[in-house]
Amino acid sequence: MNTSALIRPAWTPATIALMILGFVVYWPLGLAMLAYIIWGDRLEGFKRDVNDATDGMFKGFRRSCGTAGTAFSGASSSTGNAAFDEWRGKELERLAEERRKLDEARADFEAYASELRRAKDKEEFDRFMAERRSAGKKTPARKSGSDVTDVE
Repeated sequence: MNTSALIRPAWTPATIALMILGFVVYWPLGLAMLAYIIWGDRLEGFKRDVNDATDGMFKGFRRSCGTAGTAFSGASSSTGNAAFDEWRGKELERLAEERRKLDEARADFEAYASELRRAKDKEEFDRFMAERRSAGKKTPARKSGSDVTDVE
């Protein structure tokens, strides 16, 4: 660990000032600085351990998904087991058919909702025009502005 750094996990005047400032501004910042002062020297080993563990996990994940990713993209990859490959092919075809049906249902619903919105908009517009026409026939003086009175 670099002991000449201004902000390091130790009780230095700079870290104490930052901790106090953190508590004044927003208490979780002060708490985070306190945790860094107390346990910051362990962060390097913790980071290394976490990186090693996740690297091993993702290596296995990439290996297992390497063939599965190509199967879903349309390319057929063989696992070496003919029965499994046949079953997987049928399942992928079934899922593709289900996807096609869902896409058709979504398109039908979107068309229905669009038509419903259009009908509602037309009804509201027709109502507005009817009210406008009826209001225009009842009070024609209102449009000219002669009905306005001075209020002072």
